[in-house]
Amino acid sequence: MKIMQIALIATLVLTPQLSSAKAIKKACLKADRGTRAQCSCIQSVANRTLNNSQQRKGATFFKDPQKAQDTRQSSRSADNKMWDAWKKFGNVAAEQCS
Repeated sequence: MKIMQIALIATLVLTPQLSSAKAIKKACLKADRGTRAQCSCIQSVANRTLNNSQQRKGATFFKDPQKAQDTRQSSRSADNKMWDAWKKFGNVAAEQCS
């Protein structure tokens, strides 16, 4: 019984991290924004510059660029923080993955 409880807790704690694993790479490939190697490089940069939540939100930008625009123009502090992180990520990815 104790092992099942530990497994359940581990699943609940790790599920958000697993759901964002390679989210940027998958979105990049699905949107046909680069080669497999480029999208892998972009994911590597995302792993270093974005947290899991930012990666999940950023992955939606590939499918719906309007979400990126809405985030950029938002006056919400959370969106401003996301946009600052996204710009940094984009600059590093452009430098390292082109």
